[in-house]
Amino acid sequence: FLRKEGLSKCGRCKQAFYCDVECQKEDWPMHKLECSAMCAFGQNWNPSETVRLTARVLAKQKIHPERTQSEKLLALKEFESHLDKLDNEKRELIQNDIAALHHFYSKHLEYPDNAALVVLFAQVNCNGFTIEDEELSHLGSAIFPDVALMNHSCCPNVIVTYKGTLAEVRAVKEIEPGEEVFTSYIDLLYPTEDRNDRLRDSYFFNCDCRECSTKEKDKEKLEIRKLNEPPSAEAVRDMIKYARNVIEEFRRAKHYKYILCLALAPCTGLVELLEICELSLDKMGAVFEDSNVYMLHMMYQAMGVCLYVQDWEGALRYGQKIIRPYSKHYPSYSLNVASMWLKLGRLYMALENRAAGVKALKRAIAIMEVAHGKDHPYISEIKKELEDH
Repeated sequence: FLRKEGLSKCGRCKQAFYCDVECQKEDWPMHKLECSAMCAFGQNWNPSETVRLTARVLAKQKIHPERTQSEKLLALKEFESHLDKLDNEKRELIQNDIAALHHFYSKHLEYPDNAALVVLFAQVNCNGFTIEDEELSHLGSAIFPDVALMNHSCCPNVIVTYKGTLAEVRAVKEIEPGEEVFTSYIDLLYPTEDRNDRLRDSYFFNCDCRECSTKEKDKEKLEIRKLNEPPSAEAVRDMIKYARNVIEEFRRAKHYKYILCLALAPCTGLVELLEICELSLDKMGAVFEDSNVYMLHMMYQAMGVCLYVQDWEGALRYGQKIIRPYSKHYPSYSLNVASMWLKLGRLYMALENRAAGVKALKRAIAIMEVAHGKDHPYISEIKKELEDH
């Protein structure tokens, strides 16, 4: 599930990996939906993650029409779809997903009518969970109905983590009897306006938590460089607008334009991505402090490119600039902070700075033992890394 090295894989499609043969057998009722199609389409097999998840939901509803173990409190069919709030663009994207579902899964799936599929895709979009590894690298998407019952807060009192295909919820603050349990639906790095833009776009609500009501962290998150002649309010507004635009353009470039670039000429594509980051950092740095969240966003992207091309020194330089502001801007026990300490620890170890590596890895473990639980395999892996070094 987490890493391909040493795992069993499907002998037909060669694309599905399992922890062992028993796990592979258990997954066959689901994998058979895709196996023959993967073989038939070859390199043209490219349904989106949402399409693949929805196909599995349909299959499970056929196999288990009764409530499953993960639907003790809330059945998937009871999910909110926000259908009445979808604009034309979102409806068109759903229709594209429905077309892809029919295209890639026609052999083994029984479909409801188009209207029911629109509702189902809308429910999956609003209630799906992103699964990530210990360094917050993307692994996939899943549906956990009972976990989806929790509301959002920008100052959450629980964190959701994953152990294989199981979602686990742990408190990161004291929760009094009768107090509501809140998780976070979004990345909490950004200022109030940005967070609520994301919440409205994806989940159709504004947050009224203490963090959003007081906006107490916004000034630090948008810190301006201290100059002899401070930039005007207009210059700051223009730079914030530029930062938001370039981040959005970078995301689009990363996910669309450069996919082909990376496939055909990976070094060229990555160099261009790194140049986008560096040019943006230079421009924003004339107004913003390094601790400004827009600077941190681009540093994080640049660090990712450096890691991909195995430029350990470059990745370490960016990580060292990121970690302290991250610790200030994110809530306590943030997985984002833990993953950054983990990345730094592994970089220090790779560059033979054991003392700094041990210190960073122990900081990661301290957060992860709260968020993941002390018995989580990730923590065992990190402790083994410490022993091996």
